[in-house]
Amino acid sequence: MKGGVLARRAGIIALCAVCLVACVGLAWWQWQRFENGGTWQNLGYVLQWPLFGLFPAFMFWRLRKLRTQPREPEPEPGPARAESQPPPPRAPAGPAVRQDVGDDDPELAAYNRMLAQLNALDQQETR
Repeated sequence: MKGGVLARRAGIIALCAVCLVACVGLAWWQWQRFENGGTWQNLGYVLQWPLFGLFPAFMFWRLRKLRTQPREPEPEPGPARAESQPPPPRAPAGPAVRQDVGDDDPELAAYNRMLAQLNALDQQETR
């Protein structure tokens, strides 16, 4: 298993190196175009391509760093967790929401009630 991890890391590092070399080559190409009567856009690409080439290496470094950070333990499911949760917030007193729309369709009425609750929660958070 250790050999597979090392081979995968070597492959990722090789891919990062290939990306960097390719992007530096594209930056050189844009620099040649800029020198031979190109526009400022070509000069912008000269600055962008090396950053694009470094991005895979940055992502590899960032993923390794995140993988080594300790994770928070997951809470245990059970009655203790259910009791510790606060009750759902009640809708604030405000403009009345019509509940009679779509009463003939119970699914639509339930959906409208859910939307009204979400709106009430949103209104509480924005105050």
